[in-house]
Amino acid sequence: MSKNTQQSTQPEPFLTETSTVIQPDLFDGTSVVITEPPDPRTTPFPPLVRTNPLTDQSSLSACALPYQQELELRGKSNYTVTCFLSDLKMFSDFVGREIPVGRISKENLTDWLMKLKFGVPGHTPAPKTMARRVTFLKNFFSWLVSEAVVREDPSAGLILERPLPPLPELLFNDEIQMLLEAAAHEPRCHCLIYLILYAGLKKEEVMGLKLEHIDLSSPHEPRFTVHFAASTGKQHRERTLAMPADFSSILEKYLGKYHPVSELFVCTDRNLNYILAKAVQEAGIKKRVTLQLLRDTFAVQQLRSGVTLETLREKLGLSDEAWLESREKYRRLAFPK
Repeated sequence: MSKNTQQSTQPEPFLTETSTVIQPDLFDGTSVVITEPPDPRTTPFPPLVRTNPLTDQSSLSACALPYQQELELRGKSNYTVTCFLSDLKMFSDFVGREIPVGRISKENLTDWLMKLKFGVPGHTPAPKTMARRVTFLKNFFSWLVSEAVVREDPSAGLILERPLPPLPELLFNDEIQMLLEAAAHEPRCHCLIYLILYAGLKKEEVMGLKLEHIDLSSPHEPRFTVHFAASTGKQHRERTLAMPADFSSILEKYLGKYHPVSELFVCTDRNLNYILAKAVQEAGIKKRVTLQLLRDTFAVQQLRSGVTLETLREKLGLSDEAWLESREKYRRLAFPK
């Protein structure tokens, strides 16, 4: 009894900047990755867990942790990090975990993709899944090239075949006007629709807007800033967007009726869907109108007005992966053949 008590009350080791830490391997859990104490002559910079420098003789398994940290430092979503690391494990199981990254060829990549696509009878991966795996290969090997670990990118010649999703049925100009007129009777609805139609915000970005993010110091040139919590890792997508002058009066009516204190919209995201649905019904629009459709409408109108694709991407705040999927959709919607 006393032995167990002594074991349970034994303090955990205290780690300092000069400690050496054993890190479990991402593949099999063995303790093979070591963090050495930082050089006191330099200022440490993320990634926080530092491994021995990678070379073209480093194994795929040795690249796993540095690659994970690279994805996280670039603000990739938890979903993307999980998927890419899963793809790395699958690829490593296929070619061998200990193969030096400098010996991996385009043929190795192609063989793996072909096995995934045709290797299991009766089981064909979804086109979107295959496209993501090609994206992973391009992301992983372009990172190795950028870090000077390998000289040539074996994924450079891979063709990214993405399935073309069905295009949404956008609102016509007269339907947009009908929707705005119906929304004008309810300040909250008017403010919501205006924000998405004229700034292209995502629903999560609308929910994250606070009064301190909105600048009405020049009523004829209202603007606001899209912020993200530090925990999301999306600070690189923060941006300042300008709105039409009408937004100032629309916002003042909303503030006068609802008196928000911090968040602009004090409700759930489901409430936002209900607010929009009511305006669509009152406008007599028969199409399926969602907040995403309003965002798509904003994007297409931007392209038709002469905005470049790169500028549109910045306005929408899209990640690399999301932009790959959205770019062609918006081009086809804006300029149908």
